[in-house]
Amino acid sequence: MVSKALKLDSYAFKQPRNPYILLRMLHREFGTMGWKKHAVVLSGIFAVGLAGLGYYLFTDDVAQVAINKQYGREPVLDQTRPEGFPTINIAKIVGWKEGAAPVAAPGLQVALYADKLDHPRNMHVLPNGDILVAETTQPARSVQGAMDWIARKLVMEANGTQKSADRITLLRDADKDGRPEFRSVLLTATEGLHSPYGMQLVGDQLYVANTDALLKFPFKPGDTKISAKGKKVADLPATLPNNHWTRNLLLSKEGSLLVTVGSNSNIGENGMESEKNRAAIHEINLKTGEARLYAHGLRNPTGLALEPKTGYIWTTVNERDQLGSDGPPDYLTTVEFGTFYGWPWFYWGKYEDYRTQTKRPDLQQYSRRPNYGLGPHTASLGIDFADGAKLGDRFTNGVFIAQHGSWNRTPPSGYKVVFIPFNARGFPEDKAMPIDVLTSFLNAAGEAQGRPAAAQIAPDGALLVADDSGNRIWRVSLAGRK
Repeated sequence: MVSKALKLDSYAFKQPRNPYILLRMLHREFGTMGWKKHAVVLSGIFAVGLAGLGYYLFTDDVAQVAINKQYGREPVLDQTRPEGFPTINIAKIVGWKEGAAPVAAPGLQVALYADKLDHPRNMHVLPNGDILVAETTQPARSVQGAMDWIARKLVMEANGTQKSADRITLLRDADKDGRPEFRSVLLTATEGLHSPYGMQLVGDQLYVANTDALLKFPFKPGDTKISAKGKKVADLPATLPNNHWTRNLLLSKEGSLLVTVGSNSNIGENGMESEKNRAAIHEINLKTGEARLYAHGLRNPTGLALEPKTGYIWTTVNERDQLGSDGPPDYLTTVEFGTFYGWPWFYWGKYEDYRTQTKRPDLQQYSRRPNYGLGPHTASLGIDFADGAKLGDRFTNGVFIAQHGSWNRTPPSGYKVVFIPFNARGFPEDKAMPIDVLTSFLNAAGEAQGRPAAAQIAPDGALLVADDSGNRIWRVSLAGRK
């Protein structure tokens, strides 16, 4: 009996955190015993086993690989551990105390640019230097079952807000002192906003990507208010439960609009029908209104930017969950027309996710390998290239990335802004490691003072960082300069 118990411990508790494995082991070891003779023993085993099962299922998976080994062109990828129940490690949002601020890299300084915002999630710089800020979060909707209720609660706790402001605010620093003295509400739900995120000015039209539609509004730089109702350009996928609700925008070199649409699930567990036209980047012809799939198999693409030397499109992608604290990492990659990036069946090119309900081995050979790993569960969101930055020699060629921070990793990851150095060919340097630009969004107690969501180079060369949980925008500049 003792040997059997030891055998059970040594085998079952090394398996992925899945209750079905434990139940099968218990049945195999004890199912043939005479229950009358061993009733007392079995009762004790049941009580201890129940307590052990609860501890086993609800104890966090702890990272076993140094996080710096999961950044770069060749991150560690073989340490995944499937979880029946996800690790939950959400940093409590406490906000910034009076006078507190993140910590900038040596040689840089950080100052408050704008505050009293309502979940500033994305930014767009206009040609005249005005800054548009999308104050937004996931849309309100009915709960789709018990698991969806849990997921919504977790997201709300991580976001620090339960209701989308559905607002785009304009900030203007006319006197160039590094702090906008003018603020105006440009658009609201009255004009048609519904969890807006991406913004792009094309000629005399401002395009805004709601979670469920692309709209356009008449606008020219200098305007401070739009009263016209938005005109729908195209519907965007928003099938319930509409997980990964953000829709970002980028104007391509050809003059079309690229639109990101995240998946509706982790690995297709809601059925692949609900994933139609999701986990993808779409291209919309602004002259004809025609849309086509530009790239797919991207679980949750968010950041979008053009590399200035090559003109290549780059995106950040949030990878799948419940494979443990060690991966797979979120990533930064080029986006090419017609390319498949693996989701949900594969990640990082060749690695198969055996948890998927359907199998597509025929697609493995077409699964694109990303360019650069960004660490597991870092929630890497908004990006901007350093073209025009005036932050010193270290930050002249590469990309800034806002890492929103993990909710399902122990220890937490992200919660900072990093810079990835690029080479002269317009790609990450061979041995490049990220340089921390802005840190200390988590305090010493592990609480979130804020969470960086977007990064944009301002017209004066400073870096603006939208902090959606801190409800403010930070300005990073060269030390000693205005």
